[in-house]
Amino acid sequence: MQKRGRIIAFLLIVLIFAGTISTTVSGISKKINLGLDLQGGFEVLYEVEPVDDSQKVDRSLLEATVQTLNDRVNRLGISETVIDIEGEDRVRVQLAGVEDQTEAREMLSTSARLSFRGVDDTEYLDGTDIKEGSAKQDFDAQSNQPMVTLQLKSADKFGEVTTEIANKGIPNNLLVIWMDYQDGDSFEAEAEKSEPKYISAPQVSEPLQTTNVQITGDFSIEEAQRLADIINSGSLPVHMEELYSTSVGAQFGEQALNQTVFAGIIGMIAIFIFMIVTYRFPGLIAGINVAIYVYFILVIFQLMNGVLTLPGIAALILGIGMAVDANVLTFERIKEELKQGKSVSAAFKAGGKNSLITILDANITTLLAAAVLFYFGTSSVKGFATMLIVSIFVSFLTAVYGTRLLLGLWVNSGFLRNRKSWFGVKKSQIQDIAKNEEIETKFFNKNIDIVKHRKKIFIALTALLVIGIGSLFTFKLNPGIDFTSGSRIEVLGDDDLTTESIETDLEELNLEAKSIVISGEDEDIAVIRYDTVLSEEDIKAVKTYFIDKYDNEPSVSVVSPIVGEELVRNAMFALAIAAVGMILYVTVRFEIFFAITAIIALLHDVFFMLVVFSFTRIEFDATIVAAILTIIGYSINNTIVVFDRIRENIRLKNKPIKSTKELAKVINNSLMQTFMRSINTTTTTLIAVLAFLILGAQSIFGFAIALVVGLVAGTYSSLFLASQLWLAFRGKNLKEKPIDFRKKKRVEGPQV
Repeated sequence: MQKRGRIIAFLLIVLIFAGTISTTVSGISKKINLGLDLQGGFEVLYEVEPVDDSQKVDRSLLEATVQTLNDRVNRLGISETVIDIEGEDRVRVQLAGVEDQTEAREMLSTSARLSFRGVDDTEYLDGTDIKEGSAKQDFDAQSNQPMVTLQLKSADKFGEVTTEIANKGIPNNLLVIWMDYQDGDSFEAEAEKSEPKYISAPQVSEPLQTTNVQITGDFSIEEAQRLADIINSGSLPVHMEELYSTSVGAQFGEQALNQTVFAGIIGMIAIFIFMIVTYRFPGLIAGINVAIYVYFILVIFQLMNGVLTLPGIAALILGIGMAVDANVLTFERIKEELKQGKSVSAAFKAGGKNSLITILDANITTLLAAAVLFYFGTSSVKGFATMLIVSIFVSFLTAVYGTRLLLGLWVNSGFLRNRKSWFGVKKSQIQDIAKNEEIETKFFNKNIDIVKHRKKIFIALTALLVIGIGSLFTFKLNPGIDFTSGSRIEVLGDDDLTTESIETDLEELNLEAKSIVISGEDEDIAVIRYDTVLSEEDIKAVKTYFIDKYDNEPSVSVVSPIVGEELVRNAMFALAIAAVGMILYVTVRFEIFFAITAIIALLHDVFFMLVVFSFTRIEFDATIVAAILTIIGYSINNTIVVFDRIRENIRLKNKPIKSTKELAKVINNSLMQTFMRSINTTTTTLIAVLAFLILGAQSIFGFAIALVVGLVAGTYSSLFLASQLWLAFRGKNLKEKPIDFRKKKRVEGPQV
């Protein structure tokens, strides 16, 4: 009865989760805020500058600026808005799902400092003289042309101003209405231009004792309404200089979302199949927990009101790999215990206990990298880091406790007592526990001595390093505008899209590009690069032109030199901080030599990622930095697992190790014990990443390539490099300083 009760409990838990997930996941998914790269929109980083010398940019002024920007955005009817203060003098604005990005951009960047001046630029009235919220779009009674009407606070003051203007006589009796007049502007210079900076310059032939003012001009209805909205939102208390901006067309966003979700689903299905084939029944349990993990991630992210971006989805899938990794660690340890002849129940307990500390160490080191990424990253990278941090915590809970709960119900029911084959263990592999023999781990029934070939490994590594250095010096990296500054435009066209056609289009716009690359699965995307920052007028012209031609809004990114320099500096600083944090943690948990070799292994992984990007000329942008930090966390995860097994096997010797030969044997045995775990973990994560690489959006192609290279390099360094280096360092002075990882016993006092 107890046996049946546990199995029924398992089925009830699974059915409850299955019912909950199937009925609520759709609603939860729809409530999650999508980033601009998944639904279109734009992001802009402004540097706040004082209006005059008497003004000081402080927190209160920045908060007032954010309040005004929020008011303007609300008038546009945009619901998914993120406006944040960054540092001491910057404001970042993210608007997802904006239909008219040009309109939104103009409304944000316009300071809206309205002023009424004479032809000699003398100021008579400003925005403080206007009644709040009085501006309206209307029509001229005579010409029926769109105009803006507004009300002044004082009719007497306006009467005095118009009297003075009228007395100047023709042609000086003009009341020039300016928006954002700046020192150096003049009516005389602007009047000669076809599109002057001032709004209008009506003639004043007689004094006007009224509070009603009309602003006329060559407006469309939309332009007049936008001007009214800007005036009503109030003037910004500061000037804002654009440092960085990126816009994504709605079609790009929709395409990216569909491709990424499809790639994610295919990746998850492939991981489920791999786990079941490799680990049989426990693999099925792992699959159930991965589904629960994904559901919990979506729920938590929705409760956090987080914004899901393409890198965020990549972090979610990467989290699946980490969740599977914890399961693989546990299942491999259970298989080892079963092969030693232990019962299913005893193997389950021992396997869970022995893998817990390793899983904890591996997750903490990855968490260090994610935390550094969150602190130093920009918006999209920060979103990736947030998702990765959440994924680490949730994967730990579901993989460690969820899997053990569900598998434990079956184990404790006794149903699996005589079914060791359900764990992927053959009868011929099981030892007689009574003999208490030390099991020599084999790879596909073969004894392999990896450590014996360490000199060959070092020679091969040296040769690859020389080739890699040569590649970096010869080809160098192909940095994106994130690092070099400039402008990048992506145009989604049709089958006839060619470099020549884009060049012809740009000639019409008088915008000669530095480079044009045709990309995309169907070669329907043109990537246009400029080494200069395009003006707002140029961006508007480009968007209007290609919308008319292809009915798709281009994606545009603009980065100033200041932001490019900061990204490089922050990326290097982030890598240094992550490395220091890991050295400290590994030193405390293990020893200093383990920490040094782990960092060398990480530098190896980063170096070869850079070499591949240098050789292939794939654009190196800010998301690649996120990939590098992710691989740092993931690679040290692998390395920690190997080191943990080495330390455990040295402890099992129950004596200090004094010879290089004995230490080499322990290391080799540890490598063979962790070999399949490392391969299986890397395979599951690679399945997810390759799904993104092959089926995912073009915009994360470089990110996926970086992860693939990093995963392969990280697995190699963990299995073949880190432990060999540690042996080389520690094997030199074993006689003087033997290795002893046994826990020290407390001495209570002299024995009598």
